[in-house]
Amino acid sequence: MHPEEQYAVNLLRAGANGYITKDAVPQQVVQAIRTLLQGRKYISPAVANILAEEIGGDNRPPHEQLSEREFQVFCKLAAGRSVGEIADELFLSNKTVSTYRARIMDKMTAKSNADLTYYAIKNGLIQ
Repeated sequence: MHPEEQYAVNLLRAGANGYITKDAVPQQVVQAIRTLLQGRKYISPAVANILAEEIGGDNRPPHEQLSEREFQVFCKLAAGRSVGEIADELFLSNKTVSTYRARIMDKMTAKSNADLTYYAIKNGLIQ
């Protein structure tokens, strides 16, 4: 899954009414607006496919099972940022970031930040 699609899924889980990519053609933008004005939700066919695959079971890669905030913290940890730096950047306490880190390590069955970095590079999540 591309990072943009990951954000779409996380935003929809958080309560967004729709999601459209920045490279959508004008007709798709018009369709999205009309759908939302009718009180319905709008998602692109690519995001719809991702959601349909999820219904069949939770066989998604570990990073796709993270919440939006966990994914943010994961990317920053994988990029080599410390808990304190992440806390400052996201306006969170060190303890909150440490809690996110523990959840991420558990969900991804990682033992260290180096494991997170390796995973992120291997999956094209950071460069």
